[in-house]
Amino acid sequence: MASTVLEATRAAHEDLERLERLAVRELQREPANPRDRLFQSHRVRHMLDLVVSTSDKLVEIYEDKDNARKDEINTHLTAPTQSGLFSKYYERLKEIREYHRRNLSARFVSTTDDYEELLKEEPVIEFTGEETFGRYLDLHELYNEFINSKFGTLMEYSAYVGCFSQTDKISPSHKATRQYREYLEHVLEYLTSFLYRTEPLQDIEKIFLKLESEFEERWANGEIPGWGNKDTEKESEIDLDYYSTVEELVELGPEKLKQALAARGLKSGGTVQQRAERLFLLKHTPLEQLDRKHFAKVPCTKDGSNTTSNGSNVKDDMKKEIALMEVKMRRLCELLDEAFVRTKENAEKKLTLTYEEMEAEREEEEVQADTESDDEEQQIYNPLKLPMGWDGKPIPYWLYKLHGLGQEFKCEICGNHSYWGRRAYERHFKEWRHQHGMRCLGIPNTKNFNEITSIDEAKVLWEKIQARQGVNKWRPDLEEEYEDQEGNIYNKKTYTDLQRQGLI
Repeated sequence: MASTVLEATRAAHEDLERLERLAVRELQREPANPRDRLFQSHRVRHMLDLVVSTSDKLVEIYEDKDNARKDEINTHLTAPTQSGLFSKYYERLKEIREYHRRNLSARFVSTTDDYEELLKEEPVIEFTGEETFGRYLDLHELYNEFINSKFGTLMEYSAYVGCFSQTDKISPSHKATRQYREYLEHVLEYLTSFLYRTEPLQDIEKIFLKLESEFEERWANGEIPGWGNKDTEKESEIDLDYYSTVEELVELGPEKLKQALAARGLKSGGTVQQRAERLFLLKHTPLEQLDRKHFAKVPCTKDGSNTTSNGSNVKDDMKKEIALMEVKMRRLCELLDEAFVRTKENAEKKLTLTYEEMEAEREEEEVQADTESDDEEQQIYNPLKLPMGWDGKPIPYWLYKLHGLGQEFKCEICGNHSYWGRRAYERHFKEWRHQHGMRCLGIPNTKNFNEITSIDEAKVLWEKIQARQGVNKWRPDLEEEYEDQEGNIYNKKTYTDLQRQGLI
């Protein structure tokens, strides 16, 4: 521990330089697998936090609010005469020797080893079992909150993950509720936590500050989708001058009446007749003079006070707050786009697995996590030359045999390109390489040519097909295939007819 303010300043600058060198050295090291890369990012983040805290201490020292640094400089580093300067020097030297005589351990204190330990430590990162060490998102709690809310709809978990950031489908009346705001708060809390755990080097605060500055300008110009746009406001506006009776308003339908009432801050519940009667009151009575019982209640403000909907400032502030939360949520979803794709694929895959298969897969992942080594120079033992998995390690041998990845298939049409495994071989007939080869031969790539990899065999088969059909050229209306969104296959003529009838 430093005995003087100047010594503390020097030690803090030394710590900053050491931390910067360690962070650079750690980033120059190539991680062995995704888990090691995550540990590396957290170690560097910890170093950066130490740099920030040490820099804050230096700022406090240089601000010198208690004048301790100034007094020490005046006492030890200044002297009125030349003889006084040497006397100050020897007095200071005597103090230093006396300090080290009383504290023998101070001679051998070295922080170099302490900082080197930062490169060896394994950060503690908490993930749930569903998250699989940051590979997938665990949105089950948010999913249950969504489907059990008034603004949500009943859907499968995989569909919820696919449309997680699509808030445009929620009506404006549901968005201006306390329940929706609490849902967004929970979403932001989880996504921020997940992003910090998986990408600790991301400066989330800086991202949010930039978003907020851009949001203020876009909000003022009415450019936020679903909020403040003039086109959106016009959708909920109903000119009462064109309606002379309540029955005419009833014909507009319940949804349009509900939007119009919510836009004016009135209660939007009840039957269609009640909504129309409530809205028709504004034809002869100004909104400010309307009875307060017709107004909807606005959620409590931050100070706990309640106010009615004719307090337009409070209502606008609440809308602005919810719109900003939606913008932040969409930005976080963009940063975690790959994780959302993996989560959706994993959810869809689980629908096809039995309980025993899911347990076996979970046990296999746990075994792989336990057997991962932290030694950087360890060579991966792979005598069978098995393909590498997503974790940078060879896939299990049983999986290698199951998919037949040791079996090689060559396709002459694809330029003698090799495909390993039956699955990759069957899939390549619909891929761009094989389609390009068939196009160069002037042969349509139909299902008749599946399993045909030889150019000569493809030509002979095409000639037989032409002779059997009695034509000398390919007829695209009958032989060109189209696929709809449900996976049904049609020829061009049938597909065009169904599309014109609006059936596809």
